[in-house]
Order: sequence, then C-alpha cells, then structure tokens
Amino acid sequence: MRFNPFNTKIGLALGGGAAKGIAHIGVLRAFEEEGIKIDCISGTSVGALIASYYAFGKSIDEIEKVGNNLSIKKVIHFTMKKRGFFTTHSIKQMILEDLGDLRIEDAKIPLAICTTDINTGEQVVFEKGSLVDAVCASCAVPGLYIPIQINNRLLVDGGITENVPVSVLEEMGAGILIGIDLNGVKKYPYPEDVIGVMGNAFDIAIDLRTRDQIKKCDISLSLDLSDYSRFDNSDRVKELYNEGYYPMKRKIKTLLWYKKTNYVQYALRLFKEFVPLKVPKYIQELYHKGISSIKIK
Repeated sequence: MRFNPFNTKIGLALGGGAAKGIAHIGVLRAFEEEGIKIDCISGTSVGALIASYYAFGKSIDEIEKVGNNLSIKKVIHFTMKKRGFFTTHSIKQMILEDLGDLRIEDAKIPLAICTTDINTGEQVVFEKGSLVDAVCASCAVPGLYIPIQINNRLLVDGGITENVPVSVLEEMGAGILIGIDLNGVKKYPYPEDVIGVMGNAFDIAIDLRTRDQIKKCDISLSLDLSDYSRFDNSDRVKELYNEGYYPMKRKIKTLLWYKKTNYVQYALRLFKEFVPLKVPKYIQELYHKGISSIKIK
C-alpha cells in the first residue's frame, strides 16, 4: 500500500525470459521516445542484465548490440561440475568488457538485482556490491548453470522467487510500479525432448507465481512470446524487439493517465484499505475471471 499521492516516481521491473529478453529493449525504447524518466529499475535473470546496462547509462542503440548476443551459444561456457554443466563466465566477460567492474550502488538510476538462495529458498536482492557477480547469479538457471557464491550464500536465478521483481520497487521509493512479464503465455511449446519438458515445467511453475506477484503492479505488460525460442532468437531480433516496443507504446497512454489521476488512485487505495466492506468470495472470483478475459485492442 503506497500512501503518498504526490509520489509519481516510476519504478520498472524487467522479468526473466532468457533469449526473449530482447523484447525489454523495445520497452525501454518506447519510454525514451515518450520522454518518460525511469526513477528506479529492477531485474531478474535477463531482465537483470538489460536493467544493468540501462541503469549505468548505456544508450538503447548500445543495448541493442547486447541483444544480438542473447543466444544460449554465446552466453554459455561448458564445464563438468557437480552443481551444473555451464558457467556464467561468458556473461561475466561481456559485462566487464561493456561496463567494467562496477558496483551496483554507483548506477546512474537506482538498481536492484534479484537472485535466489538455493540453500534457504530466500529471495536475495542486491542494491549494492559487485554488479557482475549479482547479474551472473541472477542469470544462473539451476541445473544448467553453476550457482554463484556471494557472502556465503549459494545463489541462482532470481526467477524462482520473483520473476518480475516488482516488490523491491516500492522499497526503492517508486510510487507507480510497472512490471514487464515476458512469459504472459496461455500455452507452452510442444516439447520435443527432455530439455523441452524440463523447460516447460520450469516456466509453468514460475509463471503461476508471477501472475499473483504482478497484481502489485499499477501497470503491467504481459507478453505472449510463445512463438519465440528461450535459447536463440538471433534471426528474429527486430521482430522480438517490436513485441516489446509497440505494446509499451500503447500502455504509455495508460501511464500518462495514471500519473494525472494519482490523487484518485490514492483515494481508491485508502477506501480499499480502511473501509470494512467485504465482497462475497464467489463474486470476487467471477469478477477476476471476467477481467482476465477482456481484451482491448
């Protein structure tokens, strides 16, 4: 619950989605073209990677070049360890070459990187410390990548706990929360092999939790990118970029309206918080089912 009607600071959460993360770049381009300032940004997995480049001042054109390298072949480094088959060495080298050995707290835009402690099951959010270590941990898909050890914690992909890390934005001072979900799908690709089965199972488990978590958003963008690969979209970069760009351009109208009517939104929140009005559960369920089926095009 955000009780400050004067707070129109925008917080943006970029979700995980492996090679589908190119769509995030289109989202950021839409914001820049409309002159909308992002006051704080968070990211999980590939969202953490894109958020880091943006938070440290890289232009959209420069980030697009990173998007061209978002394929499994370019970001894996094979090894044979007990805890995984690949290291995040290639991701680490890319960040060091493009950005340098930076600290998260030095970002031009306040930045949060979300990871998961594979030992305790806790979400671990980095707002300070080594950028490269935090991003590598957030990208370390368990079972494939070797976990990253930071401060005596064994860390993996933040998507396990919060794939679209909206919850941290409020603590960072945002008054308007925007979440970008790359997995707003209604069905999953038919699995041709064991990797496909495992991938679908992993996605389904995360997506079910994400649907509840993004209810915290004031504005959310859930993209159905089921026609794209989670491993390599190098032959469809522009197409995938547009999947984020055009829907966000349409959503920005909602954002501008939301900022102008923030006092009304504030009053509605207060009403919901304090007025002892209970709606029967079956009516709530009918209402939510109705909302979820509405499409405005």
